[in-house]
Amino acid sequence: MDKQQRLGFLVVAMALATAWAIRGQFGHEQGATWAGAIGGLALILVSGRKDWWAKLPLVALASGIGWGVGGMISYGQVVGYGRADNFPNAFYGLGMLFVIGGLFGLIGGGLVGLTLDDTPKKKVQWGSLTAQLTAGGVIAYYFLVEQIGFKMTPPRSEAWAVCLGIGLAMLWYMAREGRTNALRVALFSMFGGGFGFAFGNFLQTMGHTYEIAFNMWNVMEYSIGFFGGLGMAYGVFSSEWEISVEPPMRTQHLALVVLLLFIPAIIYRESLAPSKFIRALEDLPNAVDLARFNAHISLLVLVVMTVFLIYRLWNKAWNYKQGVWFLLVYLTGYTVISYLKTGLLQGELHLNHHLYLLNLLLLGFLLRKPLVAFFENRVNVVEVKKFWAIGLGILVVLALLCVLSINLHESLPGAHDRFPM
Repeated sequence: MDKQQRLGFLVVAMALATAWAIRGQFGHEQGATWAGAIGGLALILVSGRKDWWAKLPLVALASGIGWGVGGMISYGQVVGYGRADNFPNAFYGLGMLFVIGGLFGLIGGGLVGLTLDDTPKKKVQWGSLTAQLTAGGVIAYYFLVEQIGFKMTPPRSEAWAVCLGIGLAMLWYMAREGRTNALRVALFSMFGGGFGFAFGNFLQTMGHTYEIAFNMWNVMEYSIGFFGGLGMAYGVFSSEWEISVEPPMRTQHLALVVLLLFIPAIIYRESLAPSKFIRALEDLPNAVDLARFNAHISLLVLVVMTVFLIYRLWNKAWNYKQGVWFLLVYLTGYTVISYLKTGLLQGELHLNHHLYLLNLLLLGFLLRKPLVAFFENRVNVVEVKKFWAIGLGILVVLALLCVLSINLHESLPGAHDRFPM
């Protein structure tokens, strides 16, 4: 791997990691969708493929939807299992976070791979695929949770089973259609996201064990984004892809509308409306006025970001410079409203937010010149034994981390036992 490749991989990992850490201020599907879209933008920018420029909004949307679907999963309880002081519960916690993070990456990377693999010679039947994924999610949930009664996160939501069904249906579709490249991206993203989430939980536990004065939850979120981004990048840049054609302008416009209007609108409604700020400001005497002011400033930031990007991108020819503008402005808007969400106008500043800015500046520096992250030797086969070895290897590493963890701490706040000891 040469210097350009290393920097390209770093860009994708940092972009998704930073956005995923910021996503912690908003949560749920809408926050994950915005973060996933930023990861997709970075991926195309460092590909060096000019035939992919016009697909940039489509890949960003696919990545956003794919990584965003997993936002329905509740994992707070599982994080507590990973903090346990005994091996069975700690390993269960890290193992299930490997599954949950893997589902984020599987669906996110899978949709990105399918979008890149959608060519005139071999079109993806998106309507049929959507129906199959929906059916897979419903069947898996009702079979595993309602019929068998398997509960990963009692008493929380068991929506992980829906995502598992979606992911399995996607893999089955790829295998039937012979979409080897998309399958590779899905699997490498799965391993990256899964390891990143579990390893992040270990880092969080160590941070609390040694009383590090930092938002260790954010460290865990950065970890899933970083390793998930690495996995997705490796899957894409180690595969051989056909030449793409420019999608219809109306399709590009639809993707931009969702990315620039729909997603920010949902985030505002769910996270930045006055009622959302009141909860954080209720102890202040003028809480209602402050909440409205914060909400209005947040709305202004989103409107300025959206208007600028529409002016910059609408009906314009796609190229590297346009893509860089899209990524940096989109991530900057996300960063600014994360400051507002956590109390900027009330004088509250947090170190992790300053690190978001540092990551943003580093991304801008790295992207000042085009990068090409593709490997010289690429493949279009799925090496089944290799993927089994990777999965088992990760589980062994997680087991070792659990042994280390339980020997370094006793009972921690927020720890849970899934199994009575």
